[in-house]
Amino acid sequence: MSTRPMQDQVAVVTGGGKGLGRAFALHLASLGATVVVNNRNREVDEHGRGPADHVAAEIEAAGGTAVADHGAVEDPATATRLVETALERFGRLDACITSAGISSPQMFHSTTPENLAAVLDVNVTGTALVASAALRAMREARRGRILLVASTAGLHGEPTVSAYAASKGAVIALGRTAAVEGERRGVHTNVLLPYATTQMTEAGMDPRYAKTMTSESVAPIASALLDPRSTLNGQVLVAGAGGLRVADSVERGTVLLPDGPLTPAALEELVAQSRAGESHTYREAQEAFQGFAADLV
Repeated sequence: MSTRPMQDQVAVVTGGGKGLGRAFALHLASLGATVVVNNRNREVDEHGRGPADHVAAEIEAAGGTAVADHGAVEDPATATRLVETALERFGRLDACITSAGISSPQMFHSTTPENLAAVLDVNVTGTALVASAALRAMREARRGRILLVASTAGLHGEPTVSAYAASKGAVIALGRTAAVEGERRGVHTNVLLPYATTQMTEAGMDPRYAKTMTSESVAPIASALLDPRSTLNGQVLVAGAGGLRVADSVERGTVLLPDGPLTPAALEELVAQSRAGESHTYREAQEAFQGFAADLV
């Protein structure tokens, strides 16, 4: 098997200057991909170079090909430019990872409108703009792989990061929707929920696991999902420290409401009965509706 399965492939990586995004960009490049590395310049060195510049330079120094982009992902012009850069400079776009994100912790009862808007703007709008621009180009080419980076906070919720959890739940839904829409055109979309010690997560990471939860341990999974040979689509994968598990949205058994008033005690009993029932997973919401309706009508 080739050690460079991404040879001749062109990938866009947002948030590619630090943490997980950096690991994704470097790993893709090590497998032969040309990488458009996106990261806004919150900090620059004495030469005016930001994180994306440093990662692109690291790829070039190792014999690869990369170009840096400094746009904010929530700006629609950035999404357009990233796709145009791949197509006009390198002639194609095969893969896209949306890993740019912010957290800005606040408890739900004290979340400010400004904080909520800022987190959703970067994490949801920024992800959607870049991924949808990539999807349009890939649908025309009838091939491509997209990977959205979310979080288990979007599955389970997480205290003190309500806006972040809400945003990552939205990203999971976006990914599952894009997977259905792109499949007929040869475009596969999956969602990765990584556990990794990064600048964003190190303060809250359990110190027992901090050293093993590296960004580099997650990168091979991302690259495998973006490999043109991959047949996985619509998957939500939790990954970290060299392991993974599949996550699903699950509905349990269908139960009928009783005739007459529904008391809290009766509702609690119905919930318990449903939980004891058969588990169901669905590809998309209309399929779930049909399954629910068929049990009742």
